[in-house]
Amino acid sequence: MRIKYPIIVEGKYDKIKLDSLFEATVITTGGFEIFNSREKELLIKRLASKTPIILLTDSDGGGHLIRSHIKTILPPDKIINLYVPRVEGKEKRKSQPSKEGILGVEGIDKETLISLLKPFSGDGEYIAKGNITKVDFFKFGLSGGKDSKQKREKLLSLLNLPTNMTANAMLSAVNIFYSKEEIEKIISTM
Repeated sequence: MRIKYPIIVEGKYDKIKLDSLFEATVITTGGFEIFNSREKELLIKRLASKTPIILLTDSDGGGHLIRSHIKTILPPDKIINLYVPRVEGKEKRKSQPSKEGILGVEGIDKETLISLLKPFSGDGEYIAKGNITKVDFFKFGLSGGKDSKQKREKLLSLLNLPTNMTANAMLSAVNIFYSKEEIEKIISTM
């Protein structure tokens, strides 16, 4: 199922869960990192300048704080607030339940996540601008090479995107803002 708006989640395991169920652009806040990361805030603001974003945080206190913080940096009309139900339990990968003993986005069953995001599926207003693939990233020298990380950081800096993004996160973000031709042109000037 393709989701037409970018989705903001807390952590990498939330992203992994959503990536396994949907074709979507999923950006993580890095948990509480969002409070100290000007770059992450700028990325989220930039996303919201193009399209509304879906905000899907955990139903615990930490998720509430992160959601509240994002609400202070974005206009209300740019946020689609979705909430996972408050379900007691622990994620399979963890040896202990969370502090509040409830499941986060990663632990919620797929049927619930599908029902939450289904209204935002299909072809609609939001379409990523680029059609850049992982193979293109390899050809551009942005992945798989000995200097790939440095080249990505330089390009991210030129594009005014967070420089600490992984290649996969960068690919998602670049596809939102740039076409393949635009990226090729920018890379040729580096």
